[in-house]
Amino acid sequence: MPSYILRRLLLIIPTLFGIMLVNFVIVQAAPGGPVEQMISRIRHSELDATSRISGVGASDVGAHAAAIAQGNTIGSYRGAQGLDPQLIHDIEKMYGFDKPASERFWMMIKQYLHFDFGKSFFRDESVSSLVFQKLPVSISLGLWTTLLMYLVSIPLGIRKAVRNGSAFDVWTSVVIIIGYSIPSFLFAILLVILFGGGSYWHLFPLRGLVSDNWAELSLWHKATDYFWHIALPVTAMAMSGFAQLTMLTRNSFLDEIGKQYVMTARAKGLSERDVLMKHVFRNAMLIVIAGFPGALLKILFTSSLLIEVIFSLDGMGLLGFEAALNRDYPVMFGTLFVFTLIGLLFNLLGDITYVLVDPRIDFAKRGN
Repeated sequence: MPSYILRRLLLIIPTLFGIMLVNFVIVQAAPGGPVEQMISRIRHSELDATSRISGVGASDVGAHAAAIAQGNTIGSYRGAQGLDPQLIHDIEKMYGFDKPASERFWMMIKQYLHFDFGKSFFRDESVSSLVFQKLPVSISLGLWTTLLMYLVSIPLGIRKAVRNGSAFDVWTSVVIIIGYSIPSFLFAILLVILFGGGSYWHLFPLRGLVSDNWAELSLWHKATDYFWHIALPVTAMAMSGFAQLTMLTRNSFLDEIGKQYVMTARAKGLSERDVLMKHVFRNAMLIVIAGFPGALLKILFTSSLLIEVIFSLDGMGLLGFEAALNRDYPVMFGTLFVFTLIGLLFNLLGDITYVLVDPRIDFAKRGN
């Protein structure tokens, strides 16, 4: 197993490189890059935007305005007609687009080897600083949502499998189907209406992870304040995943319960609890564990976007979405690198968990 883990860790390097390369090529081919974004801003506010360009002082504003009036044209960028060529060159230099794409890619990779993600194009902060600011929000939502899902879904799924066809199985299935059919953002709005002061009770806050005076609180009150703030967003995010995981657990247990080794164990006189926990559980949980890394990553970096907006939580989902809209390449690729690295590590963690649940699995002997 240690050799397998070492190989998987080494495999992360070329995998990361390949993912970054593919996405870099796609992004470069897409229209509306940072240069075009700045040109668009200049079109809406020439004087203000020009004064922000590095190396272009207030004395140059008149020259640029005159060039615009003269109708100079830069054909390589959409919307650049009438702008001074020197201004376009200054914008390219500011964003590093005065260099070939291949050179920019290798410079980015060299920086990423030292976990230097550069500086945001449109925010006066480093990408690392932005990621560290937003990551606690996404981690809080992701971890507690996943924990809540598994704590409820697995026992409920096992119970439904054991009592398959009973009234309990039927009515819980109805509740689960209703929960699964409601998108998490609609359920979040419902929670806001009911418990966030929307129309009925104002029991929970709707902004931030903690209160403004959190640093002044005692340890116990800090913990309660934190859970008080994340109660609604975590509940909203857990709803759709809870339904899916419950049915997955139920069906997995039903499949194992019908196999020959379960009948043999019962014939030997083992109690139903021993049959379920010592034999069925280990095999049935493999498929549930297989989905753990993907479920957590989905919650961390994709499902949280609308929830962050609704509950005014400034996390990684919102950061990545805004970066994509603004073509803020350092933030886009920096967050992509972090997402991918975490994803690969979680996939490895999933394999290790396989072995912990069922020691008969040996990935090293399979040569993976």
